[in-house]
Amino acid sequence: MTDDDSSMKRRLAAILAADIAGYSRLMGKDEAATVRDLKGHQAVILPLVGRYGGRIIDTAGDGILAEFPSVINATECAVEIQSIMAARNEGVPESRRMQFRIGINLGDIIHDETRIYGDGINVAARLEGIAEPGGICISRQVFDQVSRALKANFQALGPRTLKNIAQPVDVFAIAPADGGAAPGVTAPMPSTSRRRFASARRLMGSSSPTR
Repeated sequence: MTDDDSSMKRRLAAILAADIAGYSRLMGKDEAATVRDLKGHQAVILPLVGRYGGRIIDTAGDGILAEFPSVINATECAVEIQSIMAARNEGVPESRRMQFRIGINLGDIIHDETRIYGDGINVAARLEGIAEPGGICISRQVFDQVSRALKANFQALGPRTLKNIAQPVDVFAIAPADGGAAPGVTAPMPSTSRRRFASARRLMGSSSPTR
């Protein structure tokens, strides 16, 4: 084992990946206003991760990558993020609204002093990439842990083939805070994923899968 290998450890963690739907479009229309609005939202949203016992790994651009020791806490955090964002978007013209897509996965990760790596992160990023704006997509592993613990409307979306993930992932969506139907996933999967992978790669650094 090399010195670099000895500094790497494994643990089970819940991974939350999020970014703003249509962020490039918003920036193209008004960079200054978009950056100002994003910072305002981040000032409210980012502290929630710590309150739910999580740790922010990266906030590159419009994205958030965080890990939690509790999958229930990660999911509750995601639900509160979407609830707060829905309230903050009230009264904002639809063309200027910022809506997070969120993906959550439970998996084994490799970590060192500063970063985390592994397929579990990749799956969370892919789930984020197929969630509708304002929606949350979770893997079967997350659903099995939270479905009985949280009062939420879960919608089974079935197995999804995610780019560079060896096996299909059984996906579930969580209803928004207003009790409406759970947002599904954008389709078709391949074209949607391509629009979201650039952001995921920024968040994951060297943990990003090969194209």
